[in-house]
Parts: sequence; structure tokens; C-alpha cells
Amino acid sequence: MASPAFADNTPAHNPLTLLTLDELRQRTSVKWRMHPPDVLPLWVAELDVPLAPPVADALRRAIDLGDTGYAYGTAYAEALGDFAARRWGWHNFRVDHTTVVPDVMMGIVEVLRLVTDPGDAVVVCSPVYAPFYAFVSHAGRQVIEAPLGVDLRMDPAALDEAFRRARACGRRPAFLMCNPHNPTGVVHRRDELETVAELAGRHGLRVISDEIHAPLVLPGTHFTPYLTVAGAENAFALTSASKAWNLAGLKAALAVAGPQAAADLNRMPEEVGHGPSHLGVIAHTAAFRAGGRWLDLLLDGLDANRTLLATLLAKHLPSVTYHRPEGTYLAWLDCTSLGIATEQPDGESGAASDLAGPAKMFLDRARVALSSGHVFGTGGAGFVRLNFATSPAVLTDAVTRMGRAVDAHHRRGADDPPRTGVAAPTSA
Repeated sequence: MASPAFADNTPAHNPLTLLTLDELRQRTSVKWRMHPPDVLPLWVAELDVPLAPPVADALRRAIDLGDTGYAYGTAYAEALGDFAARRWGWHNFRVDHTTVVPDVMMGIVEVLRLVTDPGDAVVVCSPVYAPFYAFVSHAGRQVIEAPLGVDLRMDPAALDEAFRRARACGRRPAFLMCNPHNPTGVVHRRDELETVAELAGRHGLRVISDEIHAPLVLPGTHFTPYLTVAGAENAFALTSASKAWNLAGLKAALAVAGPQAAADLNRMPEEVGHGPSHLGVIAHTAAFRAGGRWLDLLLDGLDANRTLLATLLAKHLPSVTYHRPEGTYLAWLDCTSLGIATEQPDGESGAASDLAGPAKMFLDRARVALSSGHVFGTGGAGFVRLNFATSPAVLTDAVTRMGRAVDAHHRRGADDPPRTGVAAPTSA
């Protein structure tokens, strides 16, 4: 019998349960090829789902037509504007205040080149998405950290001090914000964003908001686009459908300017717009335009996994502190109580795939790949980031393995040879 489906062919099932582990292991993306096949990969931000049917249909149509030339037009921005109005109440979204960029991080770099100078300071709230450090530094700007508070939310006092330091370092500083925040899963409230706007205005910083996880706000929380906040008129936001619909390999993103920043965005070099893939634009447009019902099913599945993860951790890793995420599919796990040293000092970020401390132990002993907390900057050492956008079966097996590994670590000591022969399940 065929599975129940909506009129757009979207199956009426949790997308996270539709692929077996054997099927996932046929993928050639970094998530599934970085590690040997006995490893359960819960690290990089890829979803273990089939393509949403509206996206797959749009891509098939383009391939059948040979529609593989250069991207053109404003359909992507129009689709995002409609989505933003429906989901977030952003009714004054301006299509003419947008431009297509290759991806969110490349778009951030290009916006930084518009509104800051080499040597200027860029403030980030650590621990934060590891590529912020690399991309900002490679663009010739210096990073200043404003550490999150103990509740993992932005700390106004830390922001105020960092903004003062940034202003003293150069003529045109900026604040690069992650909204929702990666790796913590915190979704910034409107009052918090208003505080950011007030502080940025007082100290003369331009705000660039990375909102790539915005469609992934989980039940019980509401997403506020930064550009809808009073005082954000000279700011920028960057987003795409890549995280919510698993389209990282189909490059295309949008930079959106506030009304007082539109003239700056118009100075974006034309060649930047040559980087996005035409198929990427088609896929992202279809996701925002017609992928809403599929997204709702995904969010329900992620919400269930968020709860399942809490149950599993309480059973198998009771000493690990779980900060329940409000958005994203990323769990920020405090493993400091395990007493596993991180070789790289806290505050020295590295490449996103670098491993140290608990993440290395879990890979070596449990054959579970997680992201190492130290790469997210100050405050990350001793933590791991776990991607729970997988089937309940894989998530259960992974946390069970991790619990066994911690028990073995405590019994045998940290210097014993790693365990490498853990059996993996054959299906999800």
C-alpha cells in the first residue's frame, strides 16, 4: 500500500524515519565519508532525510529541461519573502533589498567587505559556529569574543564591553550574530535583539545576522528576524534553505539589507552573484515556496528526537548536562564532569572537523562522531555538539554506545587503547 501523502506528494510521515542506515551509507557527502562505516556520524549539520518532494520535483523538472544555465531573477527572494510573512510575520520584507550570494558564509564575508575595513574588529558570541573564526580571519578582520552567559544566552554586559573594544580597534567594527545560535540552539528573543540593536547603535557597530537555522525553530519558541527589530535598519541578514531542507550541496543563499543598508548592498560586486548554482536557486526557491508541509513534519520529528535525547542521556549519560535547544537540530552537551582533558586550550578555535577531549573519546571508544566543543571558541572546551537530525533508532544506538564508552573509560582509564570493534545497526 502506498504511504499517505499530501497533494504535493509529501509523505505524511516523519522524514527522519524514511531512510535506512544502509541507504544513508551510500551517500558520498562529508557526513558519511569522513569516518569509517562502523562510525555513527552525528557531527556535521546534514539531515538524514530524503529530499522534500517539492524540491526533488523542481530539480527533476530542471534536469529534464536541461535548465542548467546561469541563475536569473528574483524568484528566490520572492519565495523567502512569502515564507517569512507566513512563518514569522515579516510583512515588510523587501525583495529589492536582497541579493543572491553563493552561500551564507561567503555572503557574510562579502558583506563584511562592504561595511568594514581590513584590520577592523568583528565581535562574535562564543561559543559560536566555528567557521566564523576562520572566515573572518581570512578576510583580514580580527575577532573579538563576547562570551555567552551561563544560561547560554547573549550577555549584554559582555556585548557592551566587546563593542567598546571593537570600536577602539578600528574605524568600522561589526557584530556577527548567529540567530538561532549555533551550537547552543538558543533562539534569541525580541527583547534580546532590541538590546543588541541599542548597543550596536550606541557603539557604532554594523550587525550581520546569520539566520540560516531560522526555519528550524522548534515548538514552544518563536523566531524573530533581526531586521524586524527597531534599531536594526542599517543591519544585514543572511539565510538560505540549506539547513532546514538539507541543501548544503546546492549552493545559493540570500543577503537581505535593512532599509538603511540597501545602498551598501547595492555596492556588492556583480561577480559575487555569479557564484550561486542555478540548480541551487531552483531548489532553495522550491523549498521556501512549497516545502512548508514537509518542514512541519520534520519539525515534529526533531521535537520528538529532542525529547528522546533527554531521556537517553538521563539513562546512559546522567553526568552529562543537556541544554535543551529551542531551535536547530543541534544539542550542546556539557561533558566537563567526565574529566576528559581537551588537548587544545579553551579559546583556541580550530577547523570544524578537529577533534579533542570528549569528542575524540566518543569517536575512539564509542564509534560515534560528534563535533568537538573547543572549535567553537571560548567556553567550548569540554563540550560536544550532537546532531540529532537522524532516526530515533540511530540516535538511541549512538547514545547507548556513548554511555558504554564512558563506563569503559572510567573503568580502564583514559590511557588504555581505544575500542574499535563496536557493531553498528543495519537499518534505521
